[in-house]
Amino acid sequence: MEKRIYQKGLIYIKGSSKVYAKLALFLAALIWGSSFIVMKDAVDLTAPHLLLALRFSIACILLSVIFIKNLKKINLTYILHGGIIGLMLFLAYSTQTIGITDTTPGKNAFLTAIYCVMVPFIFWFFTKKKPDKYNLIAAFLCITGIGFISLNSDFSIGFGDTLTLVGGLFFALHLVAISIFGADKDPIVITILQFFFAAVFCWITTLLFESAIPQISTEALPGVIYLAVFCTAGALLLQNIGQKYTNPSPAAIILTLESVFGAIFSVSLGYEILTLKLFFGFLLIFLSVIISETKLSFLKRKKNM
Repeated sequence: MEKRIYQKGLIYIKGSSKVYAKLALFLAALIWGSSFIVMKDAVDLTAPHLLLALRFSIACILLSVIFIKNLKKINLTYILHGGIIGLMLFLAYSTQTIGITDTTPGKNAFLTAIYCVMVPFIFWFFTKKKPDKYNLIAAFLCITGIGFISLNSDFSIGFGDTLTLVGGLFFALHLVAISIFGADKDPIVITILQFFFAAVFCWITTLLFESAIPQISTEALPGVIYLAVFCTAGALLLQNIGQKYTNPSPAAIILTLESVFGAIFSVSLGYEILTLKLFFGFLLIFLSVIISETKLSFLKRKKNM
Protein backbone atom coordinates (compact mmCIF):
# COMPACT_ATOMS: atom_id res chain seq x y z
CA MET A 1 0.00 0.00 0.00
CA GLU A 2 3.26 2.53 -0.30
CA LYS A 3 2.58 3.30 -3.90
CA ARG A 4 0.64 6.57 -3.56
CA ILE A 5 3.34 8.40 -1.64
CA TYR A 6 6.06 9.17 -4.13
CA GLN A 7 4.46 11.89 -6.19
CA LYS A 8 7.53 13.61 -7.60
CA GLY A 9 9.08 10.62 -9.32
CA LEU A 10 12.69 9.62 -9.06
CA ILE A 11 13.84 8.24 -12.37
CA TYR A 12 14.53 10.25 -15.46
CA ILE A 13 14.19 8.62 -18.87
CA LYS A 14 15.12 10.91 -21.70
CA GLY A 15 12.39 11.19 -24.32
CA SER A 16 9.91 8.90 -22.53
CA SER A 17 6.36 9.49 -23.72
CA LYS A 18 3.15 9.82 -21.79
CA VAL A 19 2.01 6.54 -23.32
CA TYR A 20 4.94 4.64 -21.79
CA ALA A 21 4.44 6.46 -18.49
CA LYS A 22 0.80 5.39 -18.32
CA LEU A 23 1.80 1.87 -19.33
CA ALA A 24 4.24 1.81 -16.40
CA LEU A 25 1.45 2.85 -14.02
CA PHE A 26 -0.88 0.27 -15.55
CA LEU A 27 1.72 -2.47 -15.05
CA ALA A 28 2.28 -1.36 -11.45
CA ALA A 29 -1.46 -1.56 -10.76
CA LEU A 30 -1.65 -4.97 -12.48
CA ILE A 31 1.27 -6.33 -10.46
CA TRP A 32 -0.14 -5.00 -7.19
CA GLY A 33 -3.51 -6.48 -8.10
CA SER A 34 -1.93 -9.89 -8.61
CA SER A 35 -0.21 -9.67 -5.23
CA PHE A 36 -3.45 -10.44 -3.38
CA ILE A 37 -3.69 -13.84 -5.05
CA VAL A 38 -0.01 -14.61 -4.45
CA MET A 39 -0.30 -13.50 -0.82
CA LYS A 40 -3.41 -15.62 -0.28
CA ASP A 41 -1.60 -18.74 -1.51
CA ALA A 42 1.64 -17.90 0.32
CA VAL A 43 0.05 -17.49 3.76
CA ASP A 44 -1.42 -20.98 3.40
CA LEU A 45 2.16 -22.29 3.31
CA THR A 46 4.10 -19.82 5.48
CA ALA A 47 3.48 -17.87 8.70
CA PRO A 48 2.25 -14.34 7.82
CA HIS A 49 4.99 -12.35 9.55
CA LEU A 50 7.77 -14.60 8.28
CA LEU A 51 6.41 -14.04 4.80
CA LEU A 52 6.40 -10.26 5.33
CA ALA A 53 9.84 -10.29 6.95
CA LEU A 54 11.31 -11.99 3.88
CA ARG A 55 9.36 -9.73 1.51
CA PHE A 56 10.59 -6.48 3.10
CA SER A 57 14.14 -7.78 3.67
CA ILE A 58 14.63 -8.79 0.04
CA ALA A 59 13.08 -5.53 -1.24
CA CYS A 60 15.25 -3.47 1.12
CA ILE A 61 18.44 -5.23 0.03
CA LEU A 62 17.53 -4.99 -3.65
CA LEU A 63 16.78 -1.25 -3.52
CA SER A 64 19.89 -0.63 -1.39
CA VAL A 65 22.08 -2.24 -4.04
CA ILE A 66 20.43 -0.33 -6.89
CA PHE A 67 20.50 3.04 -5.10
CA ILE A 68 23.59 2.58 -2.92
CA LYS A 69 24.75 6.17 -3.57
CA ASN A 70 21.56 7.54 -2.05
CA LEU A 71 22.31 5.85 1.27
CA LYS A 72 25.00 8.46 2.00
CA LYS A 73 22.20 10.85 2.94
CA ILE A 74 21.15 8.75 5.96
CA ASN A 75 21.48 10.50 9.32
CA LEU A 76 19.78 10.29 12.71
CA THR A 77 16.71 12.22 11.51
CA TYR A 78 16.29 9.88 8.54
CA ILE A 79 16.56 6.88 10.87
CA LEU A 80 14.01 8.20 13.39
CA HIS A 81 11.50 9.25 10.76
CA GLY A 82 12.08 6.10 8.72
CA GLY A 83 11.41 4.07 11.85
CA ILE A 84 8.04 5.76 12.47
CA ILE A 85 6.99 5.30 8.85
CA GLY A 86 8.24 1.71 8.90
CA LEU A 87 6.16 0.98 12.02
CA MET A 88 3.00 2.19 10.26
CA LEU A 89 3.88 0.09 7.21
CA PHE A 90 4.41 -2.96 9.43
CA LEU A 91 1.06 -2.51 11.19
CA ALA A 92 -0.73 -2.02 7.85
CA TYR A 93 0.69 -5.10 6.17
CA SER A 94 0.45 -7.18 9.32
CA THR A 95 -3.28 -6.67 9.74
CA GLN A 96 -3.94 -6.90 5.99
CA THR A 97 -1.99 -10.16 5.65
CA ILE A 98 -3.59 -11.82 8.66
CA GLY A 99 -6.94 -10.59 7.35
CA ILE A 100 -6.51 -12.28 3.99
CA THR A 101 -6.28 -15.66 5.73
CA ASP A 102 -10.00 -15.36 6.55
CA THR A 103 -11.37 -13.53 3.51
CA THR A 104 -11.07 -13.60 -0.27
CA PRO A 105 -8.37 -11.78 -2.29
CA GLY A 106 -11.00 -9.61 -4.01
CA LYS A 107 -12.53 -8.44 -0.74
CA ASN A 108 -9.07 -7.88 0.71
CA ALA A 109 -8.13 -5.72 -2.28
CA PHE A 110 -11.19 -3.48 -2.17
CA LEU A 111 -11.43 -3.19 1.62
CA THR A 112 -7.76 -2.21 1.74
CA ALA A 113 -8.38 0.49 -0.90
CA ILE A 114 -10.56 2.44 1.54
CA TYR A 115 -7.37 4.02 2.93
CA CYS A 116 -7.57 6.53 0.06
CA VAL A 117 -10.91 7.75 1.39
CA MET A 118 -9.71 7.82 5.02
CA VAL A 119 -6.65 10.03 4.49
CA PRO A 120 -8.45 13.43 4.24
CA PHE A 121 -10.26 12.75 7.52
CA ILE A 122 -7.05 11.78 9.31
CA PHE A 123 -5.38 14.93 7.98
CA TRP A 124 -8.36 16.86 9.38
CA PHE A 125 -7.41 15.60 12.85
CA PHE A 126 -3.79 16.77 12.49
CA THR A 127 -4.19 19.96 10.42
CA LYS A 128 -7.77 21.07 11.22
CA LYS A 129 -8.37 21.32 7.47
CA LYS A 130 -11.89 20.06 6.87
CA PRO A 131 -12.55 17.47 4.13
CA ASP A 132 -14.32 18.91 1.08
CA LYS A 133 -17.62 17.80 -0.44
CA TYR A 134 -15.88 15.22 -2.63
CA ASN A 135 -14.32 13.60 0.44
CA LEU A 136 -17.74 13.45 2.14
CA ILE A 137 -19.41 11.93 -0.93
CA ALA A 138 -16.56 9.42 -1.24
CA ALA A 139 -16.88 8.48 2.44
CA PHE A 140 -20.63 7.84 2.07
CA LEU A 141 -20.12 5.67 -1.02
CA CYS A 142 -17.24 3.84 0.63
CA ILE A 143 -19.19 3.00 3.80
CA THR A 144 -22.12 1.79 1.69
CA GLY A 145 -19.75 -0.34 -0.40
CA ILE A 146 -18.24 -1.86 2.74
CA GLY A 147 -21.75 -2.81 3.84
CA PHE A 148 -22.44 -4.60 0.54
CA ILE A 149 -19.11 -6.45 0.71
CA SER A 150 -18.77 -7.33 4.38
CA LEU A 151 -22.10 -7.36 6.19
CA ASN A 152 -23.58 -10.79 6.72
CA SER A 153 -27.32 -11.51 6.90
CA ASP A 154 -27.22 -10.82 10.68
CA PHE A 155 -25.30 -7.54 10.06
CA SER A 156 -22.08 -8.97 11.50
CA ILE A 157 -18.67 -8.63 9.84
CA GLY A 158 -16.24 -11.53 9.52
CA PHE A 159 -12.86 -11.59 11.27
CA GLY A 160 -10.88 -11.36 8.04
CA ASP A 161 -12.88 -8.40 6.71
CA THR A 162 -12.55 -6.61 10.06
CA LEU A 163 -8.77 -6.99 10.12
CA THR A 164 -8.55 -5.87 6.50
CA LEU A 165 -10.48 -2.70 7.38
CA VAL A 166 -8.06 -2.09 10.26
CA GLY A 167 -5.25 -2.59 7.76
CA GLY A 168 -6.84 0.09 5.55
CA LEU A 169 -6.75 2.47 8.52
CA PHE A 170 -3.05 1.80 9.09
CA PHE A 171 -2.31 2.29 5.38
CA ALA A 172 -3.98 5.71 5.70
CA LEU A 173 -1.87 6.48 8.79
CA HIS A 174 1.18 5.34 6.82
CA LEU A 175 0.42 7.93 4.13
CA VAL A 176 -0.01 10.64 6.75
CA ALA A 177 3.29 9.62 8.37
CA ILE A 178 5.01 9.89 4.99
CA SER A 179 3.58 13.37 4.46
CA ILE A 180 4.71 14.52 7.91
CA PHE A 181 8.03 12.72 8.37
CA GLY A 182 9.04 12.20 4.75
CA ALA A 183 8.76 15.84 3.67
CA ASP A 184 11.95 17.30 2.12
CA LYS A 185 13.67 13.93 2.23
CA ASP A 186 14.93 11.63 -0.53
CA PRO A 187 11.96 9.31 -1.24
CA ILE A 188 14.30 6.46 -2.21
CA VAL A 189 16.11 6.63 1.14
CA ILE A 190 12.82 6.87 3.05
CA THR A 191 11.53 3.87 1.09
CA ILE A 192 14.59 1.78 1.88
CA LEU A 193 14.48 2.74 5.56
CA GLN A 194 10.79 1.99 5.96
CA PHE A 195 11.30 -1.40 4.33
CA PHE A 196 14.23 -2.02 6.69
CA PHE A 197 12.28 -1.15 9.83
CA ALA A 198 9.16 -2.99 8.65
CA ALA A 199 11.35 -6.07 8.12
CA VAL A 200 12.84 -5.71 11.63
CA PHE A 201 9.39 -5.48 13.23
CA CYS A 202 8.25 -8.51 11.21
CA TRP A 203 11.30 -10.56 12.22
CA ILE A 204 10.72 -9.70 15.89
CA THR A 205 7.05 -10.65 15.62
CA THR A 206 7.68 -13.96 13.89
CA LEU A 207 10.42 -14.94 16.39
CA LEU A 208 8.24 -14.06 19.40
CA PHE A 209 4.84 -15.28 18.25
CA GLU A 210 5.20 -17.61 15.27
CA SER A 211 8.35 -19.69 15.58
CA ALA A 212 11.66 -19.45 17.42
CA ILE A 213 13.25 -21.18 14.42
CA PRO A 214 11.56 -19.72 11.29
CA GLN A 215 11.07 -22.17 8.46
CA ILE A 216 9.70 -21.44 5.02
CA SER A 217 8.24 -24.01 2.69
CA THR A 218 10.07 -24.42 -0.62
CA GLU A 219 6.65 -24.23 -2.28
CA ALA A 220 6.22 -20.70 -0.91
CA LEU A 221 9.59 -19.39 -2.13
CA PRO A 222 8.45 -18.40 -5.65
CA GLY A 223 5.60 -16.40 -4.12
CA VAL A 224 7.93 -14.67 -1.65
CA ILE A 225 10.36 -13.72 -4.43
CA TYR A 226 7.52 -12.45 -6.62
CA LEU A 227 6.10 -10.34 -3.79
CA ALA A 228 9.50 -8.88 -2.87
CA VAL A 229 11.03 -8.30 -6.31
CA PHE A 230 8.01 -7.50 -8.46
CA CYS A 231 5.22 -6.35 -6.10
CA THR A 232 7.41 -4.32 -3.73
CA ALA A 233 10.61 -3.12 -5.42
CA GLY A 234 9.71 -3.48 -9.11
CA ALA A 235 6.20 -2.02 -9.00
CA LEU A 236 7.48 0.90 -6.94
CA LEU A 237 10.01 1.76 -9.64
CA LEU A 238 7.30 1.51 -12.31
CA GLN A 239 5.15 3.87 -10.28
CA ASN A 240 7.98 6.38 -9.93
CA ILE A 241 8.57 6.34 -13.68
CA GLY A 242 4.87 6.65 -14.49
CA GLN A 243 4.05 9.44 -12.06
CA LYS A 244 6.98 11.56 -13.24
CA TYR A 245 5.43 11.90 -16.71
CA THR A 246 1.69 11.62 -15.95
CA ASN A 247 -0.66 14.22 -14.51
CA PRO A 248 -1.89 13.40 -10.96
CA SER A 249 -5.54 12.83 -11.93
CA PRO A 250 -5.06 10.14 -14.62
CA ALA A 251 -2.23 8.63 -12.56
CA ALA A 252 -4.57 8.22 -9.58
CA ILE A 253 -7.24 6.63 -11.76
CA ILE A 254 -4.79 4.12 -13.25
CA LEU A 255 -3.34 3.17 -9.86
CA THR A 256 -6.85 2.72 -8.47
CA LEU A 257 -7.20 -0.20 -10.88
CA GLU A 258 -5.12 -2.24 -8.43
CA SER A 259 -8.25 -3.20 -6.48
CA VAL A 260 -10.11 -3.98 -9.72
CA PHE A 261 -7.32 -6.27 -10.89
CA GLY A 262 -7.30 -7.90 -7.46
CA ALA A 263 -10.99 -8.73 -7.80
CA ILE A 264 -10.64 -9.87 -11.42
CA PHE A 265 -7.83 -12.27 -10.51
CA SER A 266 -9.79 -13.51 -7.49
CA VAL A 267 -12.99 -14.22 -9.44
CA SER A 268 -11.33 -15.61 -12.58
CA LEU A 269 -9.14 -18.01 -10.57
CA GLY A 270 -12.04 -19.27 -8.49
CA TYR A 271 -11.26 -17.68 -5.13
CA GLU A 272 -14.72 -16.14 -4.91
CA ILE A 273 -18.03 -15.91 -6.75
CA LEU A 274 -18.99 -12.46 -8.01
CA THR A 275 -22.56 -12.03 -6.75
CA LEU A 276 -24.64 -8.95 -7.54
CA LYS A 277 -24.26 -7.79 -3.91
CA LEU A 278 -20.49 -8.13 -4.08
CA PHE A 279 -20.35 -6.40 -7.48
CA PHE A 280 -22.20 -3.34 -6.16
CA GLY A 281 -19.90 -3.24 -3.15
CA PHE A 282 -16.80 -3.31 -5.36
CA LEU A 283 -18.28 -0.67 -7.67
CA LEU A 284 -19.17 1.73 -4.84
CA ILE A 285 -15.72 1.49 -3.24
CA PHE A 286 -14.05 1.94 -6.62
CA LEU A 287 -16.14 5.07 -7.30
CA SER A 288 -15.40 6.40 -3.82
CA VAL A 289 -11.65 6.07 -4.39
CA ILE A 290 -11.89 7.73 -7.81
CA ILE A 291 -13.84 10.66 -6.35
CA SER A 292 -11.53 11.03 -3.36
CA GLU A 293 -8.34 10.82 -5.43
CA THR A 294 -9.34 12.97 -8.42
CA LYS A 295 -12.25 15.13 -7.17
CA LEU A 296 -13.65 14.46 -10.66
CA SER A 297 -11.16 16.91 -12.16
CA PHE A 298 -11.12 14.90 -15.42
CA LEU A 299 -14.82 15.71 -15.90
CA LYS A 300 -14.30 19.41 -15.21
CA ARG A 301 -11.49 19.49 -17.75
CA LYS A 302 -13.79 18.09 -20.45
CA LYS A 303 -16.45 20.74 -19.71
CA ASN A 304 -13.88 23.52 -20.09
CA MET A 305 -12.64 22.26 -23.45
